[in-house]
Amino acid sequence: MTDLSKIMQQAQQMQAKMQEAQAQIEDTVAEGIAGAGLVAVTLKGKGELVSVKIDPSLMEDDAEIVEDLIKAAHREARKNLDQAMEKAMKDATAGFGGMMPGFKMPF
Repeated sequence: MTDLSKIMQQAQQMQAKMQEAQAQIEDTVAEGIAGAGLVAVTLKGKGELVSVKIDPSLMEDDAEIVEDLIKAAHREARKNLDQAMEKAMKDATAGFGGMMPGFKMPF
């Protein structure tokens, strides 16, 4: 029974760390930049679009160019946010790989 109580204790610790990671993810802000800094997109937490900044000089260009730069900046911000989320989850689950032999984390 000691092994079972130890596993339960480790599971509770992991759950607490996962909750901390979720809170950290929600507070994470990631920025994507395109067109050598002419367009910047900021995403928060779970992908919420916080801001879009467009250099005024682009307003004189074709709308299609501006649209493409916004999409490129969004892609970069999303990639940066995904990487930050992945790191937060790995940090939260570090040390729990040996909790149960043969048990693999889903990420």
